[in-house]
Amino acid sequence: MTLPMLPYDGPVWRLLPRAFIDTPAIAARASEGRFHHSGQIAAYASLSAEGASVAIQRYLSDGVERVLIPMWLTAGRVADAREIPSASVVWQDLRKAGQVSPTWMFSDAARQAGAQAMLYSSRSRPDLSHVVVFEPKCLSQVS
Repeated sequence: MTLPMLPYDGPVWRLLPRAFIDTPAIAARASEGRFHHSGQIAAYASLSAEGASVAIQRYLSDGVERVLIPMWLTAGRVADAREIPSASVVWQDLRKAGQVSPTWMFSDAARQAGAQAMLYSSRSRPDLSHVVVFEPKCLSQVS
């Protein structure tokens, strides 16, 4: 699978637990996610503040206070999976059933092609876009 590559130099937003406010480029703490597994690094963000709010809805029942943090992503090689609906399927139920997440094939292909990040569409709001950053050093906090 070959995904189109493009540069990205612009704002992104992260909704992070308050405990990470001083380290906003931190990678996801979970061992697995939509686009990471087997010890892979992934920092999830959205291309809009609204997108960040939509992306986190499934996790809000945990009672953790979160803070919206504006950031800047500068990456020369960003894979673009926004036109591929199967990159945005619900993966959690499949993992609970012991299956491999079908979304991993997209991020694995992007990583193998040298992507620093990958864009994808929101599952519940396809008009919104998110990004998974494979190299968190590409993220900086907006002052």
